[in-house]
Parts: sequence; structure tokens; C-alpha cells
Amino acid sequence: MDETNRPRRVRADAERSTARIMDAATTVLAADPSASLERIADAAGLARATVHRRFSSRQALLDALVAQLNERYLKGLAEARVQTAPPLVALHRLTELIFELKVGHRFAMELAADPEGREPLLEPEVVDGLDALFTRLHESGEIAAADPAWCRRLYLVLLHEVHQLPAAAPELAAEAAEGVAARVDLLVRTLLGALGGTPARR
Repeated sequence: MDETNRPRRVRADAERSTARIMDAATTVLAADPSASLERIADAAGLARATVHRRFSSRQALLDALVAQLNERYLKGLAEARVQTAPPLVALHRLTELIFELKVGHRFAMELAADPEGREPLLEPEVVDGLDALFTRLHESGEIAAADPAWCRRLYLVLLHEVHQLPAAAPELAAEAAEGVAARVDLLVRTLLGALGGTPARR
């Protein structure tokens, strides 16, 4: 092998191993939050020593899962175009993306929850993106509440509560949509009503 390509190959192998570990951790920890690194290594199909090289402790892996979650939040904010799209459209799209994130990354979402409440431990860039959206909603007249931090906290609590509703909940049954769309509609209508907006459907 060309020696100049060896470091690149090693880095690529390490990145693939890390991705496998993270994917396995997401699945295993969702089923058993107390699962050990050894169980995660087995699920990833990797030697335990490989996992320990990538993550020096179980806490290091948990920290990496929270960091990955924040990256996904940032991706969702970008995809929803919270800075440029019509703010109500952006709110609907962001909410849809976050509900999809909750389904696939339940353990990480619970791990990131603030122990004093339900607001996730979000990176400043994520907080800024959410606050910018609520500022735009206020400026466009969609909501009366002017404090974006208050709007954000209420939004995150509602995300948790609506996500926890069983599929047969009467609140969801009242929606014309199904699945994630019903949860999005319920959350947005509830949020707009609480923040002094018009709780109407799109």
C-alpha cells in the first residue's frame, strides 16, 4: 500500500467503526438504557477493544450521542429554513423533522433531557436557531408572545408531551391527518393558541 494513503485509510476505517458503534448504541440503549459498552460492541460486530479505543468510557459514548443529536437538530433547522422560509411553514417543517428524530433516536432524546425539566440540553447554535424562528413568528404576527426563550421552552415541552401521546389518544383522533402529521398539527395548533396566535390549520 502507498504509505501516503495509509493515514487516510486508517482514518476512514476509524470513522466507519465509530459510526457503527453510534448506530449500535442508539438501538441497544433504546431497549436497555443501562447496557454496557461490551453489549454495544457485540451489537456493532466489533471487538470490545475497538469500542474502548473510540470511547474511553461509557460516559464518553453518551456525550457523543448528545453531540450527534445536536448536529441533527442543526441539520433540521437548516432543512426547515427557519431564517428564510415563511415562519409558519418553517415551524411545521421543523416540528415534523423533530418528531421523526424522536422516533429514530429516542434514547438520545431522553439522554439529552434536562434533569430539572423536559427541555433538552441544546447547544447554543440550536437555541439561537429556535429563538430566531420564534422571533420571526412574532414579527410576522403569527404569535403575540414576544419573548423567544419563553416560546422555545413551551415548544420543547409540547414536543415531549405530544410525542408521548399514544396513537389512539383522542387528541390525535380529532386530527384529519395521520401519524406524524397528526402530531405536528396538534402541536402547532396548541402552540399557536398558547402564544396568542390563531390556532388554525394550514
